[in-house]
Amino acid sequence: MYNLLKGKKGIIFGALDQNSIAWKVAERAHEEGAEFVLTNAPIALRMGQLKELAEKTGSEIIPADATSMEDLTNLVEKSMEILGGKLDFVLHSIGMSVNVRKGRAYTDPKYDFTTKGWDVSAVSFHKTMNVLYNKEAMNEWGSIVALTYMAAQRVFPDYNDMADNKAFLESIARSFGYFFGRDHNVRVNTISQSPTPTTAGQGVKGFDGFISYAEKMSPLGNATALECADYTISLFSDLTKKVTMQNLFHDGGFSNVGVSDAVMERFTEE
Repeated sequence: MYNLLKGKKGIIFGALDQNSIAWKVAERAHEEGAEFVLTNAPIALRMGQLKELAEKTGSEIIPADATSMEDLTNLVEKSMEILGGKLDFVLHSIGMSVNVRKGRAYTDPKYDFTTKGWDVSAVSFHKTMNVLYNKEAMNEWGSIVALTYMAAQRVFPDYNDMADNKAFLESIARSFGYFFGRDHNVRVNTISQSPTPTTAGQGVKGFDGFISYAEKMSPLGNATALECADYTISLFSDLTKKVTMQNLFHDGGFSNVGVSDAVMERFTEE
């Protein structure tokens, strides 16, 4: 590999199993020389395989509810103790919609579910950066990245209220990115990834058909979880020091295609 992250330290949120983008990011960060702490919600730790990843990458696990300021404060403080100093990178790879899980339509949500999903998927990013910012936990030229999806810009009916959550997430990245850049020379960006068969992604209704459609629409095809990890590593590295407050599409060109030949062929009569 290239030692792109040699000597860098960070926190990776959201790895659950080998299908997780966060899992792939952790593996690649380790290969590039980084040290990091892994974190997820306590219930996710019971369901997933994070101990396996921790052993593989020589990392410690700190459970944290990303909606809890107390948990996030403990996470950041303990991470700096374990890693021996300030942080160089943070990955926020968290998303959840109770309405989707419970089969509630966008036009008939349960608003308690909406609020919970909004807190987990978007406000948690603001809370995380709040703690990092006020504790001055990031090194200069550090990098904070969150994963998003282009349902924040376009309508994908079955993506439900997660689309609203992602739109808010991207706005938080821009707004907090300004203050983090101005005051601490820290970058904040979001990556808008292709539909990816993660555990969470596969919970969206009609996912198989949707991923096939995106593949046919994208000139380069869908980006895989590993390819997203590679892109994330580039944003953690010193090669992208002046990239901030951006929503970066990593989707094989899907976001700029109106229609493709492959899709047109499906709807054109011979």
